[in-house]
Amino acid sequence: MSSDFQPPPKSLSMLASVGGVVTAVIAIAGLNFWSKQLSQTALETPEILTPQAVASLDAKSVVLPGQPITKSQLTAATTPYVAPGVGTLTPQETATARQAWLYFQRNWNDETGLVNSVDGFTSVTMWDQAAAIAALVSAKELNIVPAVEFEARMNKMLKTLASMPLYKKELPNKVYNAKTLLPVNYGQLEKREEIGWSAIDLGRMAIWLKIVGAKYPQLRSKTDAVWKHWQVKRLTKNGQMYGTAVVEGKEQYNQEGRLGYENYAAYGLKLWGLDVKQALNYQSHTAFVNLYREGVPYDRRDYKNSGANNYVLSEPYILDGIETGFQALPKAYADRILAAQEARYRATKQLTAVTEDNLDRPPYFVYSSLFVNEEPWATITDTRQKHNDLRFLSAKAAIGWHVLYNTAYTRQLFDFVQTNLKSKDGWYNGFYESLRQPNKALTANNNGVILESLLYKQVGQPLTVWAGVRK
Repeated sequence: MSSDFQPPPKSLSMLASVGGVVTAVIAIAGLNFWSKQLSQTALETPEILTPQAVASLDAKSVVLPGQPITKSQLTAATTPYVAPGVGTLTPQETATARQAWLYFQRNWNDETGLVNSVDGFTSVTMWDQAAAIAALVSAKELNIVPAVEFEARMNKMLKTLASMPLYKKELPNKVYNAKTLLPVNYGQLEKREEIGWSAIDLGRMAIWLKIVGAKYPQLRSKTDAVWKHWQVKRLTKNGQMYGTAVVEGKEQYNQEGRLGYENYAAYGLKLWGLDVKQALNYQSHTAFVNLYREGVPYDRRDYKNSGANNYVLSEPYILDGIETGFQALPKAYADRILAAQEARYRATKQLTAVTEDNLDRPPYFVYSSLFVNEEPWATITDTRQKHNDLRFLSAKAAIGWHVLYNTAYTRQLFDFVQTNLKSKDGWYNGFYESLRQPNKALTANNNGVILESLLYKQVGQPLTVWAGVRK
């Protein structure tokens, strides 16, 4: 832990009803807030608008109701989805993968095999440990680490996951000390505290346990042991996913997830035989909003009518495409999510690839959304504090969209990351629109998504298909 470490405020604890990668909100090592001014050509074009002008266009970009997606559009994409430009990585892409692996080398804990969620701070969530598993598989298959090292590291991880202390001896706590395995609260490494579990975090872990067990038969008994260590029946009820939170010493048991992460994580639980029929129904709560004339799907269950934020984000669609081939969410939805961000770029000259992630400054974690709680292009915390001045282009979203679509626009996103977001210890999380400087947070999830994106590009198949996972 660095000497200038600053934890996020306690008010950033998550609503269990939101679920998913919300549990990635953990304290991050403090970083210097200054950054050298990058070259004018790297940062902007002559036509770029002021933040105020962009905000005005964003506010005018929304039309409700939006253009829905027809049945024929839903079925237009073939499955399993195959990566465009499939094949051996270019030298630049290989270098990108090797750069991302530096994060995991630096943040591996020998004692447990777990990986710090954020650089230099020994705290981890199950969402971020799943990202670490994805990174290790990718590093092995991209010839970054030898098979012997892969086996040793993966065995260590799985042994820990199959024996770690659980919340009420049922399911993994939302946060652990990655070095000691102590269940803890966000930002607190030394005090044992059981704060509940996230079904959405465990849904992502479920997908990666299946990938590892299918691709490497010698490890299957160990991935099965992890699953058997958990009391998984509490993860679902009436076809929906449920998580827990502890509020004033009392456990709350809440439905978890909204359109996007809900469906993606439910697919992981389905692979292990759990009933998640309602959570997988991507149409039951879906409406559409036009953003820059593109009809974007969103969940009607917003904060006003459900008490949970209905963020529209890039990452669940990217992960679903890369890992399952759009089995949990329609590719047509992902098409619209990307198209709206490109349309915003064409209107504002502001490269756009938004999703949630850690920041290098307060409030330390935000959801940079296309649409949330009836507001377009809002960047908010889980407690709905608005921070549009901290909206950033996400490195993982930029590279993920590029390997999935390989268009002229996504090439611009990829190239921007290469020019502006390289650090000595991996890839920075993103680049602030208004501040015109990098978001220097370094995280397992950002670098893990980058690695698995490049593995997907090389193998040309959704990773569950490539691994031979049975549906």
